Amino acid sequence: MRMNLSSDLALAKARAKFFSGHSLPDGLVPAPILRSWQRCAEQGLDAGDSVTAEPMTAGELRQIQQQNEALRLISRPELVTLRAEAKNTDSVVILTDAQGIVLDVVGSAEFAGEAARVALQPGVVWAEKSTGTNAIGTAMAERRAIAVHGGEHFFEPHGILHCAASPIFDPFGKLAGVLDMSGHANAEHTHALGLVRLAVEQIEHRFFARGFEDRTVVRFHRHAELLGTSREGVLVFDGDNLVAGNRRALSLLGMDRIAFRKTRRQDLFERLDPVLRGRGGDVFTAAISRPEERAEGRLHSVRLVGEDQSLFLTDDVRTQCDKAVRLINAEIPVLVTGQTGSGKEVFARHLAGLSQRQGKPFVAVNCAALPESLIEAELFGYEPGAFTGARKGGAKGLVQQAEGGILFLDEIGDMPLLLQSRLLRVLQDKQVSPLGGGAARRADFVAICATNRDLKAMVEAGTFRADLYFRIAPFTIGLPSVADLPDKRAVLETLWQPFSTAHGPLGEAVMERLAAYDWPGNLREMANALAAMAALAGPGQKVSLADLPSHIQPVRFPPPRPMADGALGTITEEAMRQAVERNRGNLSAAARELCVDRSTLYRRLVWAGKAH
Repeated sequence: MRMNLSSDLALAKARAKFFSGHSLPDGLVPAPILRSWQRCAEQGLDAGDSVTAEPMTAGELRQIQQQNEALRLISRPELVTLRAEAKNTDSVVILTDAQGIVLDVVGSAEFAGEAARVALQPGVVWAEKSTGTNAIGTAMAERRAIAVHGGEHFFEPHGILHCAASPIFDPFGKLAGVLDMSGHANAEHTHALGLVRLAVEQIEHRFFARGFEDRTVVRFHRHAELLGTSREGVLVFDGDNLVAGNRRALSLLGMDRIAFRKTRRQDLFERLDPVLRGRGGDVFTAAISRPEERAEGRLHSVRLVGEDQSLFLTDDVRTQCDKAVRLINAEIPVLVTGQTGSGKEVFARHLAGLSQRQGKPFVAVNCAALPESLIEAELFGYEPGAFTGARKGGAKGLVQQAEGGILFLDEIGDMPLLLQSRLLRVLQDKQVSPLGGGAARRADFVAICATNRDLKAMVEAGTFRADLYFRIAPFTIGLPSVADLPDKRAVLETLWQPFSTAHGPLGEAVMERLAAYDWPGNLREMANALAAMAALAGPGQKVSLADLPSHIQPVRFPPPRPMADGALGTITEEAMRQAVERNRGNLSAAARELCVDRSTLYRRLVWAGKAH
């Protein structure tokens, strides 16, 4: 965004006036830019100097990257998603650590070469004190998202850049890094800042996926449909003390990060219930995970869908299930395919429970989330002192943790080619050599893999190794989508059972509407919708049509026709959000699904975000 500057000429005049020692009137330069110029000048930087920042050595960069592997791991999906957008706009996407050191750069190779001439490359520090006013350093200093265009940069050579960046905060409010999108200053970058903000929201939301098993985690929003998305508020309590949370939660409650460790649960809510009532009168729908309930809840969800598969599987799949168990007993891998949300991991656990490895470890690995630099440490473990940041006593890898049991490789189709070759080796040899030395150790496990992609087509396209495919897919089971199940009413009744004691059975009108819906998110969407309905109905109340999520319709609609920009108003905000979620944050793909222009979708999402 150009922020109040009408032209590059006006900016040039403002620069000349500032750097000649004159004060600038309010509004001539955006306030964050002016504050940054003032900080840089006070530090003795000279705007006319050439850029002298030098990248660190390859060894030093590897060390910094290893120290920030947790951040790189959870940021990888956003880097992958934004890479396509960056290539389309001849830009690059940059991830830095909390000191502003560039960790990763993806996107346009051509622009990356040009950016390197001004030291915009891995291993270079882009904090203000060394690189002047720039989106990365200024976002760190201002602790807010910001765009810096052309001559707004402090150093003149950086005037070729347009940069948009947002700081990334961990659950405890500490700066973890910065995500930036940079391109040519003479090109349009209308959506860059909005895309970066959305991506950082996803990254910060992903911080809460693990690490709080011994704490109470409260996920909440005013709209039940947004539970489970990156727009939900998340708070973490240690006993009654608030210890962590995301920006969305703080915004919903009107707090800042100073509240951490100074606020008690009673200061915020009357009590922790599926319907949260704030002290200020606000009402939220919530999903609450307590340490003492978490293990039991996971087992319950497996039993719910796993013990009676006849309600969720076709006769053909039930027959294949028996064959799959015999193969697992013979230590032969099995591949499970199906749409997102169709229950592939639940089904894999079901197979494990029916096999001779019942009661043995079941270790799930998200292949899409394993970065290349972490794959060996994650899968094979490491010896003490294997790399900077390693635990003193070393660590067992996921393969060793699955000893005697099942190694579940989820999203196998999203694994990069280089990682595929490393995985193939461990599947073939069944031996583990931890990083840092030590003898190879025999590994006893059976692999069950899962994907929602067409691996055969990927093999033909050269994006999935043929040898790995033949290793993991001697037998394939395809799970049906909810839309293909013969009796959706039976599935709904079974999933509703945990709520029936408090709310009674689902009424005919509600059941009819739920059964007529397509459920593109499959069992996951159905289970989450039913939980939200129960929360909205209130204690002891039967569910009514008013409690159903707004996007659930009584009949299937025909495929949408291409529409003009103004017609997007007929699509609900939640439908837009769901389209973005289904496409993993890829706005172009979501816009194609909705048959609208990407820029129109983006404007509506930004407007909706401000409304909330």
